[in-house]
Amino acid sequence: MDAFEMINDVLVNLFYEILELEEKAVITDEFRDISNNDMHIIEAIGLGNDSTMSAVARRQGITAGSLTTSMNSLVKKGYVVRSRSEQDRRIVYISLTEKGRKAYYHHENFHREMINAAMKNLSEEELPLLARTLNGLAVFFRNYGEYREELPDRIS
Repeated sequence: MDAFEMINDVLVNLFYEILELEEKAVITDEFRDISNNDMHIIEAIGLGNDSTMSAVARRQGITAGSLTTSMNSLVKKGYVVRSRSEQDRRIVYISLTEKGRKAYYHHENFHREMINAAMKNLSEEELPLLARTLNGLAVFFRNYGEYREELPDRIS
């Protein structure tokens, strides 16, 4: 297997494995009432008190309407609270309850374990290369539409 095939195999399988493992690791008995998607919304809300519905929807790449559906469920289950701005009633702030913070930290811990596993066999000199490589991959995904037109020329 050449380097291209090996990298392709690792990346394709890694994405599926991360999604599957994350769901198993994050959605435990304690958090069985929410989905992995809900957990990512909790992550996007974060620990501050100034997240708005529109900001979280933007971070998640979804519409405010889609977020509202998930948010209604998270509020009902006690993970999130909503409040309207006193200055502008159109603005809805969302923040995590204590239960939501617990879920946030649980999810964050999974990510910390994943990053530690990726870094544990690397030397201090190798870490910047891994960071640059992953950043290049992230830039590709964020700008996929632009890359798609160039990609066939790059591969040949």
